Amino acid sequence: MLAVAPAPTTIESVVPAVLRTLAYADVFDYALTIREAHHYLIGEGSPAEVAEAVAAACRAGDVVERDGFFFLPDRADLAAVRAERERHSASLWPRARRWGSVIASLPFVRMVAVTGALAMNNLAAAGDDVDLLIVTAPGRVWLTRALCIGVVRVARRLGVELCPNYLLSSAALTQSQRDLFIAHELAQMVPLTGRALYADMRLANVWTHAYLPNATCPLIQAPSGGHDWPRGRQLGERWLGGQTGDRLERWEQRRKQRKFNREAARSPAAQLDPDHVKGHFNDHGQRVLAAYESRVARLLIADD
Repeated sequence: MLAVAPAPTTIESVVPAVLRTLAYADVFDYALTIREAHHYLIGEGSPAEVAEAVAAACRAGDVVERDGFFFLPDRADLAAVRAERERHSASLWPRARRWGSVIASLPFVRMVAVTGALAMNNLAAAGDDVDLLIVTAPGRVWLTRALCIGVVRVARRLGVELCPNYLLSSAALTQSQRDLFIAHELAQMVPLTGRALYADMRLANVWTHAYLPNATCPLIQAPSGGHDWPRGRQLGERWLGGQTGDRLERWEQRRKQRKFNREAARSPAAQLDPDHVKGHFNDHGQRVLAAYESRVARLLIADD
């Protein structure tokens, strides 16, 4: 049987994808460049097709351009908001990089990545949290979290708010929750350390390509800086390995789960098990998706 070639994209089909992409960014008060609109396109389209679709949407009045940024109508403030937030983000990146290196040097840490607003250079204030995703060695998620909290407290005393709100084992890279919000979080995260493991994580979650087919690599690169202390990590792993580490891991998991379980029961986004410490108790993702779908409905476009 002959293979059927996929239908070629047309500007008429790319325009709705552009509008969906701008609608998602609008939830975060975020204007996009042409390059970003292509990278995070919720649908199919080449760079040239996206540029042409954005131009067509501007002519139709569905999209507005200012200073090289594109956004939905009645959001003219977003160009200025974006410039201000980029300044806040630029001031925090060096500190995020340094503290990320400190966390990367802890025992059992295998990857550290920036997520959330900083990963998009979209910090509302210079003192906002630095959201971190941390991948650990198998069987050491909870113990590693306890060590990270020690770093968080030191960083806070020095004026930096770290939020390691998702730790997972390197044996559990595939995400069970599969929607546009999670796809975007994976696509926009910026690895600070553990780039090989970052590649493994993206490969383990190829389902994200159904939502964001162009976002196959980080669009933002973290600035250089920070130091690695492999000897300290090796000594810590030797001391906290084996049965001693196993006992501490079980004790810490039981202790924290008693505290977290009631909150976790109210949020399907939270995961608290031997391979995950995902303290997303307020289910931010569902609120984002609801706001996005509301915008899509107002734009009268189909959300594929």
